[in-house]
Amino acid sequence: MSSQTYRSTRASEPQSFTFEQAVLKGLASDGGLFVPSVIPQLEPDFLSKWKDLSFQELAFNVLRLYISSSEIPDEDLKQLVEKSYSTFRHDEVTPINTIDEKNGLYLLELFHGPTYAFKDVALQFVGNLFEYFLSRKNEGKPEEEKDILTVVGATSGDTGSAAIYGLRGKKDVSVFILYPTGRISPIQELQMATVLDDNVHTLSVKGTFDDCQDIVKQIFGDEEFNKKYHIGAVNSINWARILAQQTYYFYAYFQLIKQLGSSDVKVRFTVPSGNFGDILAGYYAKEMGLPVDKLIIATNENDILDRFLRSGKYQKDADVKATLAPAMDILISSNFERLLWYLARNNLASSDEEAGKTINEWFAELKSTGGFQVPSSVIDAARKDFGSERVDDSQIKETIKRVYSENPNKYVLDPHSAVGVETCYRAIGEDKAAGVQGVKYVSLSTAHPAKFADAVNDALGSFEGYSFDKDVLPDELKALSNKEMKRIFVEKADVELVKQAIVKELS
Repeated sequence: MSSQTYRSTRASEPQSFTFEQAVLKGLASDGGLFVPSVIPQLEPDFLSKWKDLSFQELAFNVLRLYISSSEIPDEDLKQLVEKSYSTFRHDEVTPINTIDEKNGLYLLELFHGPTYAFKDVALQFVGNLFEYFLSRKNEGKPEEEKDILTVVGATSGDTGSAAIYGLRGKKDVSVFILYPTGRISPIQELQMATVLDDNVHTLSVKGTFDDCQDIVKQIFGDEEFNKKYHIGAVNSINWARILAQQTYYFYAYFQLIKQLGSSDVKVRFTVPSGNFGDILAGYYAKEMGLPVDKLIIATNENDILDRFLRSGKYQKDADVKATLAPAMDILISSNFERLLWYLARNNLASSDEEAGKTINEWFAELKSTGGFQVPSSVIDAARKDFGSERVDDSQIKETIKRVYSENPNKYVLDPHSAVGVETCYRAIGEDKAAGVQGVKYVSLSTAHPAKFADAVNDALGSFEGYSFDKDVLPDELKALSNKEMKRIFVEKADVELVKQAIVKELS
């Protein structure tokens, strides 16, 4: 592709940003998220051309469609891809595992990166991308004139460690990660706080994940602070993350049809969803032409997305519920705005600008009243591509038990992946009742079970012979508890206190 540009979901005027601008800014100045000006369409013969490619070769092909070669030449892009995925423990990067062949259920394992979470797939690439753009900008500049990037992000668990591991030691980049005190798992906290690199700062904030997310958004909205410290985003609002995640939908599809020896199958992807970024990558793959039958949103008890698909009303709950799947304990799904922009653009608006105006109105209403209702044309269009289910804590534990006891290899799921698998089993039951045959379900496994010891032990502790230390916990994670920790405690969820901490550490 010769030229791809980007625009904000909230822009009511024509706009054009380069890929580099979209990635380094992270969030648009109007509070919107960056989307590509067009979704590229795949060549009619892409299935035969791409089916035997390695993960890295596929990643290059997908990225190339969204990044102009004038911004990143082929050779540089190939090197970025190779470097990003050389840190993974599995040769296939994101392998498929057969969980229940009889019922056509497969697990896409996304946890083979450095922090044992799906976010590594994107954040290893994003870290290298930041360094690439900054090195190029700073070439030949004296030290005092160099561009720096101050990455500020919020995490409900895995984003933080994946961002830190993607950015640690990177030239001209500092990273500040906010997390809610006591609301992430001990291993997730250790993974972040034991990284002692000078450019890494972990902030434990008294409050919820949504409080942390709000603080980050306020920092991005503070133009003066932003300008002075060059704030960048690494949360799933950053377009580069959504882009990098598209690769594993293609790779999973090709792995599956190879395994089955036929491309004549209906493939549905089920995705544990909090901030909506992971499943949004699947939406782009589908829109580009990957033959995905349906994308199924799997939510926990914080079920804003499930309620939206059932009612057409996007309504914030009063409080976030603390569940066994904490990475999904979110009231507002940040990335959902991107899907809403496409739904408005394709079903209501006559132009990109009018879609931006509509999104602005909806989100102003969300801010003032806590929710908004979309027209029937929008919700009908959403239901064509998406299904959804809500899974509670007791069902999470039952699913971890079921898979462990029924799978010949005693497979252990983490609680987030269990939300996805339970959702698949419900859909499989509906298919059987309706006489539907030949559908294959690929459930995204987003984290290694070792990161959620309490939930996994609670589910499996009664099984004879089960041992968390022996069966689940990798040596690398065992060693974390002996390491030194570095944390900054923020006593109140307050943007000024966080800004003071950032300024102090940068100085």
